[in-house]
Amino acid sequence: MSKKIVCFGEIMLRLAAPGFLRFSQADSFIATYCGGEANVAVSLANFGLNAEFVTRLPDNDIARACLQSLHKYSVKTPNVIYGGDRLGVYFLETGAVARPGKVIYDRTHSSISEIETGMIDWHKIFEGADWFHWTGITPAISQGAADVCAEAIKVAREMGLTVSVDLNHRKNLWKYGKTASEVMPELVAECDVILGNEEDAETVFGIKPENFDATQTEGYIEATAFESVCRQLMDHFPQAKKVVITLRGSINASHNTWSGVLYNGDKLYTAPTYNITYIVDRVGGGDSFMGALIYGLLAWPEDDKQALEFATAASCLKHTMYGDFNLTTVTEVENLMHGDGSGRVVR
Repeated sequence: MSKKIVCFGEIMLRLAAPGFLRFSQADSFIATYCGGEANVAVSLANFGLNAEFVTRLPDNDIARACLQSLHKYSVKTPNVIYGGDRLGVYFLETGAVARPGKVIYDRTHSSISEIETGMIDWHKIFEGADWFHWTGITPAISQGAADVCAEAIKVAREMGLTVSVDLNHRKNLWKYGKTASEVMPELVAECDVILGNEEDAETVFGIKPENFDATQTEGYIEATAFESVCRQLMDHFPQAKKVVITLRGSINASHNTWSGVLYNGDKLYTAPTYNITYIVDRVGGGDSFMGALIYGLLAWPEDDKQALEFATAASCLKHTMYGDFNLTTVTEVENLMHGDGSGRVVR
């Protein structure tokens, strides 16, 4: 496929305590680069699509190293703009068994948080593009980032691109005087594909699954309970052609179940449930699902079931990889889809 997908958002420096050390134990941190939309772009490029990432960065060596990390995986960045003083940072402490992981953000006054409308030529960027993707993280950063996100969505719609969103609610980011419930509805209303997890729809839009109690799941989530969530989201946002929910059952920090559902306005499709008994790194799992979903919807435009199952399998494999990026191949995903989850050495 020669499809071009544009992703817009913040990319950060990730500083992770090694292994399962706590912050108080660590005397060094492992540096990688990541961000919701950048993670999606890496997945798409890794699957062979033409993926471009757009952001605003400081003009310094750290930002250049950040872009090099994307170029390594064939993500294009010709329209990145420069300005501001710093790259956002987040610190990660990996959880284990009954101890949850922790994330501490240090992204106040990052370059993209000070972005303004008119800085990016979206008409130029979207020329020849097929798809635009953003997440709920971007409008949470600042009013300026929210305004530029709205600007991009408007131009994308005018130019006939498919627009997708991962709701990705991060309560600790909404600090500039507005809530997600105030900002997100207007933006999501213009989207063709909406992705969320079992909590996003309730937190942002007050939409709850019928006859479902998360405290009673024991780590296993009944997928059909979320058909009502999909229907309600589509009622709220009639522009949407697909509503997708990822379903994570958290048995503990090291052991999750993983599945998803897709509703196309006519039928609900349910993915197989994967039992992930040893998680290497769960951060970026939802982004890997989104990237693989976009690939699947483009590869099999008439087969929503296949697209959903590809996304679920790809994101299952992401949990076995360190860092935020999903570096699996199409062949590896398809092997898992067809039942080869043995993990035997390939010789």
